[in-house]
Amino acid sequence: RLFNNLSLFQDSDVVIVCAGMDGALPSVVGGLVQAPVIAVPTSIGYGASFSGISALLTMLNSCSPGVTVVNIDNGFGAAVTAFKII
Repeated sequence: RLFNNLSLFQDSDVVIVCAGMDGALPSVVGGLVQAPVIAVPTSIGYGASFSGISALLTMLNSCSPGVTVVNIDNGFGAAVTAFKII
């Protein structure tokens, strides 16, 4: 699903990526786009997600340049950050 819509992301000034479970999606997107990526870990997930802490720690340890992370379920903070970047 991501690769089918990649052109939409590549033309963006900033990309907000929400992900739960293992939280790897922002790193993948960060490697595919030139724009800054704002990662939002979600508290929803299965297995040992620990209410979003697992995704948060994965995102904080991302080696993809240009990825910044906000707190768990903080979509509003991500939107404000995106607005300030633009």
